[in-house]
Amino acid sequence: MKRNGMLNSHISKVLADLGHTDTIVVADAGLPVPAGVMKIDLSLKEGVPAFLDVVKVLKEEMVVENVTAAEEIGQNQTVHEELKNSFNHIDYISHESLKDRLKDAKAVIRTGEFTPYANCILHAGVTF
Repeated sequence: MKRNGMLNSHISKVLADLGHTDTIVVADAGLPVPAGVMKIDLSLKEGVPAFLDVVKVLKEEMVVENVTAAEEIGQNQTVHEELKNSFNHIDYISHESLKDRLKDAKAVIRTGEFTPYANCILHAGVTF
């Protein structure tokens, strides 16, 4: 058994396999995942786990070079502010464009988040 860090074996495997510029998505409970894209479903009930809790743990485990979110995330003030506080820079695209980019993700991690537009794409960086 691991002593600390990411305990979810599916997420650990995805993170270990990421290369520079590969992406994973952290999604609210309602974001549709395209066929053929790995979905890691963490949702237990409404709000559990929360989007921001999952993002926080991933940030500790992953080299994040860039973050992409939907422009509409501004309608979810609490989540948006916390995401801005967690990362130096966020690129914004339309929600429809974000959904189009899901097909290129290594995995979509579904949370129990029940607030609108609580989704982001994490772009892998490198440690060197």
